[in-house]
Amino acid sequence: MPHSNTSYQSPLETYLVGGAVRDKLLNRAIKDKDHLVVGATVEQMLALGFQQVGKDFPVFLHPETKEEYALARTERKQGQGYTGFSCYAAPDVTIEEDLKRRDLTVNAMAMADDGSIIDPYNGQQDIEDRVLRHVSEAFIEDPLRVLRVARFAARYHSYGFTIADETLQLITNISNSGELASLTAERVWQEMQLSLAEDNPEVFFQVLHHCQALKALWPELDALWGVPNPAKWHPEICSGVHTMMVLKQAVKLTNTSAFKANNEQDKIRVRFAALCHDLGKGLTQQEKWPSHHGHEKAGLPLVEKICQELKIPTQYKQLALKVCEHHLHCHKAFQLRANTLLKIFNHLDVWRKPEEFPLFILACKADFLGRLGFEDRPYPQEEFLAQAMLAASQVNAKAFIEQGITGAAIKDAMTNARLAAIKQVQQAFQQ
Repeated sequence: MPHSNTSYQSPLETYLVGGAVRDKLLNRAIKDKDHLVVGATVEQMLALGFQQVGKDFPVFLHPETKEEYALARTERKQGQGYTGFSCYAAPDVTIEEDLKRRDLTVNAMAMADDGSIIDPYNGQQDIEDRVLRHVSEAFIEDPLRVLRVARFAARYHSYGFTIADETLQLITNISNSGELASLTAERVWQEMQLSLAEDNPEVFFQVLHHCQALKALWPELDALWGVPNPAKWHPEICSGVHTMMVLKQAVKLTNTSAFKANNEQDKIRVRFAALCHDLGKGLTQQEKWPSHHGHEKAGLPLVEKICQELKIPTQYKQLALKVCEHHLHCHKAFQLRANTLLKIFNHLDVWRKPEEFPLFILACKADFLGRLGFEDRPYPQEEFLAQAMLAASQVNAKAFIEQGITGAAIKDAMTNARLAAIKQVQQAFQQ
């Protein structure tokens, strides 16, 4: 079956596979197209001008489209973790054998050039029923699949997808087996980051919590479930539930047209900070519940720990630390004195990193709104802090140098001028 998508013609038997078929059936935009080649050899592919890119198994780039083409293969578990596989790719591997090694039935379909679908594991039925179900018992051989299933549950939540009971049982078994420890930090963070970019990232973390994976991968976040908050401020009570509500609000706030992200990363930074803001509550002694005095500072080493363990980029960590330490200050902004606000601005390093300040406020706002019955409340602190910071940041050393002020006196003069600017904003908001 020659490939007909481009002017390039080859004698290969090729199929569109995996996510592209799934998303086509869901009428969802297709991001990447992966192709399967049946009955060919590495030598044939190279002779046709394909460029080999896979080290562990034969994957090639098409000479014109640069889309990925993989030879049909089977895999056998040999070692630990998601890399411990031996791969067999030869012309005698059938399309059904290749599809059987895939994770979920909705990802185990192939489409021929004429549009016909090869679906040996009932993926189309599971798409219709909105079920994420494992293809075979070989599913348990790859611990990465726990994270992938949770990520798919997040991505397709709005389509009504849920995880099949038997698949949920399997990912729970994997989570309890200790195999998750074989995953590299980079891979765990990659899955987490991809999930945080989705519209329902809370589902990813809820699934991981439910199947015991979060306890293995991020115990400090997992510990928040069951930790109560004061009902007056947190009608939802549970800190884990609250954190998921905050994450949902962070998604809402970073999906608006008003949020002008410099890049996709800003969005994910706000959402990650929202996840981390209350980690310190997991350390509160039970006899002090539901009060969590000092949880902000108590959470800082826990933010440092997860960022170190998962090798999370510094800019994500820095925002998360700021939100963890100062989210309550943000809520109490109207009660704070001008010099306290200035100290917070200094600590947040707003003079050198003004672009980070709106991200900080958004994550704090998500915390305020992420409570039962608080979702539609106004948050005037946002406008107040933005104006106070803007007014204070207009002050610069140049004006004082021109007045002949020198040395340490410049710093004092700037402090006084910034305090005056903040007080002016405070007065305007009190009227």
